[in-house]
Amino acid sequence: MPTGSPRTLLAVALLLAALSGCSQDAPAPAPGAGGTTAHSAPDVVRGITRALHRRAEAIRDGDEAGFLAGLARQDDGTQQAYFGNLQQLPLERFDYVLDPASVVRDGHDYWATVDVRLQLEGYDAVPVTSPDRYLFAPVRRHPGRFALASVTDAAWEQRNHVRPEPWDVGPIQVRTADGVLGIFDDTSVDAAPALLASVETGLGEVGTHVPYDWPHDVVVYALSDDAFLTGIEDLPGGDPETLDGVAFPVRARPDGGPIASTRFALNPRLLDAAGPARDRLVRHELTHVAVGEHDDHAPVWLSEGLAEWVSVQPLAPEERRIAPAAVDAAEAGLTDLPADDSFNDDDSAVHYATAWWACEYLAGTYGEGTLWSLLDLMDAPGADPDRVLRDQVGITTRELARKAGKLIVATYSEP
Repeated sequence: MPTGSPRTLLAVALLLAALSGCSQDAPAPAPGAGGTTAHSAPDVVRGITRALHRRAEAIRDGDEAGFLAGLARQDDGTQQAYFGNLQQLPLERFDYVLDPASVVRDGHDYWATVDVRLQLEGYDAVPVTSPDRYLFAPVRRHPGRFALASVTDAAWEQRNHVRPEPWDVGPIQVRTADGVLGIFDDTSVDAAPALLASVETGLGEVGTHVPYDWPHDVVVYALSDDAFLTGIEDLPGGDPETLDGVAFPVRARPDGGPIASTRFALNPRLLDAAGPARDRLVRHELTHVAVGEHDDHAPVWLSEGLAEWVSVQPLAPEERRIAPAAVDAAEAGLTDLPADDSFNDDDSAVHYATAWWACEYLAGTYGEGTLWSLLDLMDAPGADPDRVLRDQVGITTRELARKAGKLIVATYSEP
């Protein structure tokens, strides 16, 4: 966990290929629309590049006056809050990449596509690139010098499916623990001490079971509204209201690239729910963080079942709660493990419990190592999970579901 002043490597580069990006204060011409382009005005490209370089240097140096001096208009507080947000983050790298081919004139000003590259020290394996679209205005009485007039082009951002980070949108409050970077806001920050303690403890508990090489640290989003949670791609079930939390990968570029880190976001309704149930949820999400890409091709029942199995290990057997609907389903007779495409439907509580107790049966009968061996084998491209299960432990998914159901009944049914 980094402790000291943020260490930032800053550079401003020029790319030759067009990139896509973000946001709008005033109507902006589309890239490629009429006007002077960078190809006919190289001095404009140089001037914008220098403006970006000065802005980056100010962020690195913690120079708020210099940062605000780079604005073409009086700040309404938005840019000052953004600067303050970045100063709280452990920046390992922060730089801007200008696409010169995207520069287009709008009256006396110029719009340009800019990539913002940010790497969190101790948390991101590689920098994360976020595209944006900025407006630059020439500085009067200083030929060739430009100042930043706008960092927003909402219509363009929507067209390019840009998803901003909380620090891009409004004031944040950063709190840390050993191996934990917590992103809160003014309303949610009171929940930080208990939540960070839970995550810090959970990292150690999960680490005793997950056999993979992983960083043992995590970025946690704990905000007072669900706007960020709603914007996460490929949410299980598609409805943030049905989720208590979700782990998600952050890739180097919007179009893919290597995973910089796996983070998790907490539903706002869990902020004031400190206790064993939330600790269990934290361990569940941390298991997904630790497993990372090792379950990308595995069946959902094994991925989620493993996360549930790890999450309950620190609990005494009598404290391992289960949904009543799952007990009812087990008493009625489970016929197969849940399918991937329906795992998070209206019966998700039953599906999670079935997956969990399938893992309980496998670990109890064949040993914990079998769970991870099955995950590795089932995650292999082209693997047939049913065949892997039969080859490794000699039972089918239907048989495993029935065995899981019997364990649920034996453990939870009233005598």
